[in-house]
Amino acid sequence: MDYSFSPLGDQAIILEIGNEINEETHHRVRAVTALLETDPPQWMTEFIPAFTTISIVYSPLQVSYGEAKLELAALLKKASEIMLPPPRTIELPVCYGGDHGPDLEYVARHNGLSAEEVIAIHTGASYTVHMIGFAPGFPYLGGMSEKIAAPRKVSPRVTIPERSVGIAGNQTGVYPISTPGGWQLIGRTPTRLFLPDHEIPSLLSAGDTVVFRQITADEYQTLEEKKNAYHT
Repeated sequence: MDYSFSPLGDQAIILEIGNEINEETHHRVRAVTALLETDPPQWMTEFIPAFTTISIVYSPLQVSYGEAKLELAALLKKASEIMLPPPRTIELPVCYGGDHGPDLEYVARHNGLSAEEVIAIHTGASYTVHMIGFAPGFPYLGGMSEKIAAPRKVSPRVTIPERSVGIAGNQTGVYPISTPGGWQLIGRTPTRLFLPDHEIPSLLSAGDTVVFRQITADEYQTLEEKKNAYHT
């Protein structure tokens, strides 16, 4: 594997693993992430994986940038030997359209489709979680069909309800918490993605596979009530 390094301030290194967002680069990021988890350098304080890079934070009192770079280069020779576990598959039920997905009709019109066709395409694919970021538990997903791609809103919403499912460009994702945002909202899931009371607070992790399943408004309400009863 070929890698490149660059400094990020005086306490971090950006490790570039590829220059395209694809499955090969994703697997390489996962392999290096697994290596850093199982054989971490003593000077590393944390690492942050992204689409094609990993930011590795270190203490400058323990190691210099040059020393960290050399040690990482030696460590990365083991990355090709890492055996990754099979990905988990997480199914997310989604109620599309209406109050839960106010932008579904716009996405349909933008692509010359019916709302039902947008839903069929969105639920007909499986999605790879490339990374978690932007907000706690927010999954950046790869694998959405360009047939339902849509631009971000010109004026972002001040507040988006938690667990809203959206589309922006050729990406789809789920807002785990209520936050401002400009994605086109096509539905909402009753499943919590951000779990602050759990040891691992994100339901999803990089490498997981996500599939969406359409549910009715009544089914959504039932699952929502069960969720609220469980957490009271």
